[in-house]
Amino acid sequence: MSETDTYRAALEISRKIEEDIKINPKKYRVLTGDRPTGRLHIGHYFGSLQNRVRLAEMGLPTMILIADYQVLTDHDAYQEISQNTKQLVIDYLAAGINPEKQDVIIYPHSYVPECNQLMIPFLTLVTNAELSRNPTVKEEIESAGLKNVNAGMYTYPIHQACDILFCKGNIVPVGKDQLPHLEMTRTIAKRFNKKFCLDAGKESVFPEPQALLSKTPMILGLDGSQKMSKSRGNAIMLCATEDETAKLIKKAKTDGERLITYEPERRPEVANLLMLISLCTGEAPESIASRIGEGGGGQLKGELTEALNEKLRPLRAERARLEASPDYIRQVLLDGSKKAREIGIKTLDEVRSVMNMVI
Repeated sequence: MSETDTYRAALEISRKIEEDIKINPKKYRVLTGDRPTGRLHIGHYFGSLQNRVRLAEMGLPTMILIADYQVLTDHDAYQEISQNTKQLVIDYLAAGINPEKQDVIIYPHSYVPECNQLMIPFLTLVTNAELSRNPTVKEEIESAGLKNVNAGMYTYPIHQACDILFCKGNIVPVGKDQLPHLEMTRTIAKRFNKKFCLDAGKESVFPEPQALLSKTPMILGLDGSQKMSKSRGNAIMLCATEDETAKLIKKAKTDGERLITYEPERRPEVANLLMLISLCTGEAPESIASRIGEGGGGQLKGELTEALNEKLRPLRAERARLEASPDYIRQVLLDGSKKAREIGIKTLDEVRSVMNMVI
């Protein structure tokens, strides 16, 4: 099956899941998360945070992993992992995630050793050649500029399989670029079930998780040419003030044409700013462009500044409140870790049983 056919098939499955979760939300368990490499920006907010809140509010059991171990694979920012982890939790809660009222567990990877105990059996189910061919790993190595690739980066897809399967996650919100990683997880689940479960008289231990593909287009940075990223200096952070936001948008790249039109292929910088306004207000980007017309880049940036600050004002107020409550943030992580470990222990009991390792 070609890459295009694979993507189309994933889209169709994702569409069917979206319909089913409206009726059977408890049939699913979502696994999602972030690496604590820095604070979140508006690309994260529109690309993933809003969707997590939507799924949690629909009643789907949701595991939000803070992948602190994975920071070690391609970053030297380990001195800031603890602080970044707490800032992620603040962003999650400020965006509308509520572990007290929703079926949501937020936890750091390093506090759930049961997850990592799956690593060794999973490694025996995958070949070196399969890891070498994984396109997502190649892209991440290139983007990180790594000349010497450590084994943690090389085996990243296996770590991800452990993250998803230890809690029996069966849907994973991802973008198109993450499909190869998820396919590796599906392969590992399938091979484990085939190798160990049939002889044990059990149909399966692990589900074969499906992708819940994002409907939000990729948010470009303020340079209009690359994905929004703090490391590239082209992002607006969720924690930025309204004045900081205005200054950043004022510097955003547009082009030399005064008439504002929505043409993503020909005018990606202008189209990106129009899309951001649309995400804030719900108005179609074509309609926004038509309304601004000859108002040019100045009016476009002014409207984006107003729309974005209005959209983020409640979140930023809640962020400020939560930052003043560090003990509460720590307790959210400790409670989440305890619950995640309870899930992991049950999974490991099943794994040992089918692998004939019970003593």
